[in-house]
Amino acid sequence: MTEPAEEKATVLVVDDDRVLRRQLNWALADTHRVLEAETRQEAVEHLGRGRVDVVLCDLHLPPDLSGITEGLAVVDAARAMRPGVPVVVITGSDKKQAALEAVRRGAYGFFEKPFDEAELKHIVAQAARVRRLEEEVLRLRSELDMFRGFGRFVGRAPALEKILKQARAVADTNATVLITGENGTGKEIIARAMHEESARASGPFIAVSCAALPETLIESELFGHERGAFTGAHAARKGRFELADTGTLFLDEIGELNPSMQVKLLRVLQERAFERLGGTKTVEVDIRLVAASNRDLEEEVEAGRFRRDLFYRLNVVPLHLPPLRERREDVPLLAAHFAAKAAEKHNRAGVELDPALLEALQDYDWPGNIRELENVVERLVVLTTGPRLCAEFLPDKMLRQTGAPAAAATAGAAADETTLEGAVHALKRRLVRDAIESEGGNKAAAAKRLQISRSYLHRLVSELGIEG
Repeated sequence: MTEPAEEKATVLVVDDDRVLRRQLNWALADTHRVLEAETRQEAVEHLGRGRVDVVLCDLHLPPDLSGITEGLAVVDAARAMRPGVPVVVITGSDKKQAALEAVRRGAYGFFEKPFDEAELKHIVAQAARVRRLEEEVLRLRSELDMFRGFGRFVGRAPALEKILKQARAVADTNATVLITGENGTGKEIIARAMHEESARASGPFIAVSCAALPETLIESELFGHERGAFTGAHAARKGRFELADTGTLFLDEIGELNPSMQVKLLRVLQERAFERLGGTKTVEVDIRLVAASNRDLEEEVEAGRFRRDLFYRLNVVPLHLPPLRERREDVPLLAAHFAAKAAEKHNRAGVELDPALLEALQDYDWPGNIRELENVVERLVVLTTGPRLCAEFLPDKMLRQTGAPAAAATAGAAADETTLEGAVHALKRRLVRDAIESEGGNKAAAAKRLQISRSYLHRLVSELGIEG
């Protein structure tokens, strides 16, 4: 089956010389769709009426009442009406200055009369190619924007919608936000979404896990240090606060900060200024701070492990992300999303989710939340050879909790899967059965898929009890 031919690019030829228009049309008609215009007004009508990929305009047109040549007026009109459409101008050998002026106004390029047909085709083809690439960039950017900001969230559960509504409202402000929720609920994702939907989107988004920073280096990591501030500090270094200047700083697991760092952070939040470790110069920064914790910080305050004044500084706008078990209706949507993502990552064909699998996924409590769901779905995509994802490859703890019918997948097995021999037996059976199902019952094709002989496949079918 041959691929459809690429649609011809449309070239608008603007020239008051009918003979030259005909020559240009003849030269381009084989590879392009050609429109003709005699005046600027006709060119404007074509530009407003339909698709034009390249404008080919003669600069040697009579001037209008303002004294601007019609050729330059066409350039201006095309740039105003269709900013992405390249304009190529035609000029005489003694009019290069006018051609340069057209380029200054935004024309893509020019060539001289009498024109060389090969040169004409080359420059028009290049201009059309630039147009196609610009359109492709715009398309990809548009698709990417769908997965930026709050567009990356999958789900319709009321508990999620309530939080997203609050996050959207606060996104384009400088208010400090405290996000709480269990691990894996998407705290960093919502922080990044607020950044991308804010006026600071062109600035940096710096994320740092306070739990991952060594206690001896955390001050240096956050505030930077000067040369010689401590052993091994061979050069001055900016900290995360400076790196986030004009953007957003996301401090995850902020409840892990020790009391000393809590005091220093409180000062920075109050003054938006600090000194690097080992330095005396005050550094001022313009940042938006978003903090997150999987702990209940109010309980930490009551227990004396977190400063009360720092908590109130952070808790200007609190957002609590619900765990996945409180938005079970979103599990099928998320599972389908992660299955498509994993299938593309591992070069699998389109996959389906078995209804029994979806029921098992919704019955599970998901202590690891969305992150755990994504990992489980990727596991299913990798282990399943057929197009349908079933419950048989779910982790044992999920099978035990949900009561998913894993035993049905091992009917006919001669041994317990908890033993090595039984596990090998069960895996063989799954691979053979999935191969036969994928090939619509054609055992010759299934043997080829499994890279074994037909006779060995028939023996396996009998030994593993698949036909039964």
